[in-house]
Amino acid sequence: MPNPARLLLCTIATLLAACAAQPQRQAAPAAGLAPVSDAVPVVAERYVSPENPKDELDSLITWRTEQGQTLLIATAKSANRLVLFDADSGERLREIGHEGSGRGEFLRPNGVAIFGDYLFVTERDNHRVQVLALPGFQSLGTFGEAQLRSPYGLWLNENAPGELEVYVTDSFMEGARFDVVPALDQLDQRVRRYRVDIADDGTFDARYDGAFGDTSDEAALRIVESIAGDASHDRLLIADEYSLEGNRRHLSTLREYTFAGRYTGRSLPPGSFDAEAEGVALWSCSVDGGYWVAVDQLSPLSRFHLFDRKTLEPRGSFTGRVTAQTDGIALMASATARFPAGALFAVHDDKAVAAFDLRDIVDTLSLDPACLP
Repeated sequence: MPNPARLLLCTIATLLAACAAQPQRQAAPAAGLAPVSDAVPVVAERYVSPENPKDELDSLITWRTEQGQTLLIATAKSANRLVLFDADSGERLREIGHEGSGRGEFLRPNGVAIFGDYLFVTERDNHRVQVLALPGFQSLGTFGEAQLRSPYGLWLNENAPGELEVYVTDSFMEGARFDVVPALDQLDQRVRRYRVDIADDGTFDARYDGAFGDTSDEAALRIVESIAGDASHDRLLIADEYSLEGNRRHLSTLREYTFAGRYTGRSLPPGSFDAEAEGVALWSCSVDGGYWVAVDQLSPLSRFHLFDRKTLEPRGSFTGRVTAQTDGIALMASATARFPAGALFAVHDDKAVAAFDLRDIVDTLSLDPACLP
């Protein structure tokens, strides 16, 4: 069975984006340029790893080994592999997998999530979720091929010991270039849900449990990637990205759903994002207190927004000194040698990973000190 102690040390963050050859995606307004008049506090990165443009990094997750090392695992879409970094230093350690459709192979890997010693990876062009055993990254199998058309983000919730709900965003598009949002009556398939039972020997059984998504003109999930949840508040936050239909603009936001798939009618305050709402992570500071962190994918600097965990009211924003065009993020609230207060990791411009010290964020934004050890 998964190790509960390790589960507390893992982050489930989704977080996700894909701007690639097929399917193509609509661009956000003004190419995601940040308004120059906004004065946003700066939190300096503790490191930015060396760049590798061939990777096209997307999503991040952390996992701690038995030896106490924390790995930062990233999906590399263009390279069709996973990239492992040392979370404390940003050192690139090795790559996992290669292009293909077999076990241990990937086609456009996107979202990642961890439960205990099991890594879940969505693959857009293999139309599936692959499960791998850590620390060896042995493939245990796949699921979702019969339903998934263009999977991106995923989030896991444990209902009972070894029993998971797996939520997967499915951002299939139409048109010759796959850049047309489907008709409203098809958007009730934007999030697909699976029940996954994991046995002691690592074998698992996955059952499709239906799909959901609002189909109203005002609140439909048009382009979806990132998804994250909060069991204490029965809340899923789903990133709905910018889309253009004729002369109508649908601005990016995060929409709130229940675990049962019901849209609550609630989204983040209008104007929360100037470009695309991307990586989303929960910063849990107590049983029901803390913050949501979400990225505004801007250039020349990404903007990181914090919202109250209970009310979703804004609680502050910051940028780094370097980090730009961020897709995925991962929040690690547990201590390491380099980050005794925890860290926020972010993709930088598809080419590198950056790390922020959570203590620096708390001090800069005057956040609740209970979020620090």
